[in-house]
Amino acid sequence: MDRRAFLLTATASAVGSRLRLSAWPEGLRLERPRPSPAQLAWQRDELALFLHFGVNTFTDREWGDGKEDPAIFNPVRLEASQWARAAQSSGFRAVILTAKHHDGFCLWPSATTKHSVASSPWRGGTGDLVREFVIACRAEGLRPGLYLSPWDRNHPTYGDSPRYMDVYIQQLTELCTRYGQLAEVWFDGANGEGPSGKRQVYDWPRIWGTVRRLQPDAVMFSDAGPDVRWCGNESGTAGDPNWSTMNPAAVPYPGADGPGIISALQHGDPAGTVWRPAEVDVSIRPGWFHHPAQDARVRSVDNLVELYLTSVGRNGKLLLNVPPARTGLLHDTDVARLAGMHERLGAMFGHDLAANLTRQANAQEGTATIDLTLEEPTAIAAIRLGEEIAAGQVVSRYSVSGYAAGDWRPLSRGTTIGYARIDRFDPITVSRVRVSIESALATPAVTTVALYAPA
Repeated sequence: MDRRAFLLTATASAVGSRLRLSAWPEGLRLERPRPSPAQLAWQRDELALFLHFGVNTFTDREWGDGKEDPAIFNPVRLEASQWARAAQSSGFRAVILTAKHHDGFCLWPSATTKHSVASSPWRGGTGDLVREFVIACRAEGLRPGLYLSPWDRNHPTYGDSPRYMDVYIQQLTELCTRYGQLAEVWFDGANGEGPSGKRQVYDWPRIWGTVRRLQPDAVMFSDAGPDVRWCGNESGTAGDPNWSTMNPAAVPYPGADGPGIISALQHGDPAGTVWRPAEVDVSIRPGWFHHPAQDARVRSVDNLVELYLTSVGRNGKLLLNVPPARTGLLHDTDVARLAGMHERLGAMFGHDLAANLTRQANAQEGTATIDLTLEEPTAIAAIRLGEEIAAGQVVSRYSVSGYAAGDWRPLSRGTTIGYARIDRFDPITVSRVRVSIESALATPAVTTVALYAPA
């Protein structure tokens, strides 16, 4: 039996924060992956806003071709503080801006190109939108992040791999050194033709190494990580099960394609050797950039709440795209939906009925039970579970039951828990609740058991 199969089937017991497998030679310890402080902070954000903004906003396109005249970029009412206020007041804790999309237009005055805000009429050609963005985020206590597309359909060196990589690294260096601490640097594997008609070979080790050196406390996102992975879709749905651990060979580089890659991104790997949790990116509109024709097609509050449940509620983090309009402001409808989402989530999960209850816990090798006794029979309709992920993720199967009318009734069951698992069920009045961890890779540490009344 190979190590991977053994890890999935062997009897395991916790030794401190390490996993000891009894069938291995005496003295051998196998470390289960755990999050870094930056990954832990990233997960605890739960909600992040994504801002797709640039020349596409003014051409009404999703992907620019790099031939846009910078003169079209002129958001006459732009207030990055409006973006930040909308995010903060709606419960979001981080925001990511598209500093450069595939069209190559830079939202900061880069020394690498004239295709930037410096060639636009906005702020008289002296503006720096990235700077305004990070200042606004910090004023509202938000953690800023930046997206720098590796694909550049404007720069003449794109496709000349060594030369363009030097350009890209210079752009990345500007972003990582001019604007203070970043929470996240966001990449994708987009790789199409440039002005020469050629495709670029990306040097991902060099790219990641640059960020690690200049922004050591930032996490890096792409489908291949190295810190945070794509969830495998843009529909707002994390996998079930969803492990925060992965086998790095399953997705070797951003944009990789092949059998099993989407499944690996969706579900992670219980035997994975690295901690690489899933970020769930989805747009509040059909497109990623603002299009006036889509102003009546903004997601409903009900749908946004469902996105929270299928992302954060499945051990992921929700990255919700809300694109600014041509004015430079978020559209009123989008802002209202964010506020409605925040209000609804507060009504559903703002009061934990189990906050002051005594828990009776019994944990063994690979299993555990947690019993809660309510002060009086109480109607409940949802439960939130969470592991102590600072020590890793181990739960692979659980069930929840409630004691009602003299009998135990099944309420919910599932697979992984991780940072958070939220289950809803038909309202039921119970006097006791039992969480049964039926299978785990080590002795489980379930630290969150929250109960909620019908909303």
